[in-house]
Amino acid sequence: MGFIGRKRKLGHLLIMIKNGGCISLAQSAETFSCSKRTIRRMLVDLRDEGHNIRYSKTMRKFYL
Repeated sequence: MGFIGRKRKLGHLLIMIKNGGCISLAQSAETFSCSKRTIRRMLVDLRDEGHNIRYSKTMRKFYL
């Protein structure tokens, strides 16, 4: 995957989190057809960009 493709996927993941559609690593990995580890790396990249992404165990999803 190239730089533009990765940025596009990061943007899509961020939108999913903002809209409450990012439930779990497994579901996100299935949506993007990648591994859970790749989703973790994408979350790290988004956090490095300044997004305060957290995971709620009670709601069982990622949120801002």
